[in-house]
Amino acid sequence: MEKKFELTDKFIVNGFGVKLFQIKCVKSFKYANEGDLGGYVEKEDNLSQDGDAWVSGGARVSGDARVYGNARVSGNTRIENDNRHCGFDCFGSANRHTHAYLNKENKVEITCGCFRGSIEDFEKKVEETHKGTIYEKQYKAIIDVIKIKFGLID
Repeated sequence: MEKKFELTDKFIVNGFGVKLFQIKCVKSFKYANEGDLGGYVEKEDNLSQDGDAWVSGGARVSGDARVYGNARVSGNTRIENDNRHCGFDCFGSANRHTHAYLNKENKVEITCGCFRGSIEDFEKKVEETHKGTIYEKQYKAIIDVIKIKFGLID
């Protein structure tokens, strides 16, 4: 498999004392051009070299967390282990990846396609966009699982 990313020599140390290296695109593809710099990961194993996944901005991925599929991790997002995030592939009208994570304020945020925001805003957007369809049912089920995972409902 041809690599899309490599680790650079530039690194930071996170709050747990783990060294995170900045990634660099080594082959142009849909979301990045060769030479583009991305976010920070602990090791190459945290990156999938296939799919359209990407890490950008000040985003950080460490521990056993992985970024794969069509996932997008950006901004100041920190994904450190499976207790702070979860994802669902191939749901909705466009078979998107829906990703939920706890932000710095310990609130649940969702990314799905071009949507990024709170779980409450995501639920409203699903109701507006998919009211009465099978996709509304799919997304509502995902929302319920996310709420259970993060202790928002029993």
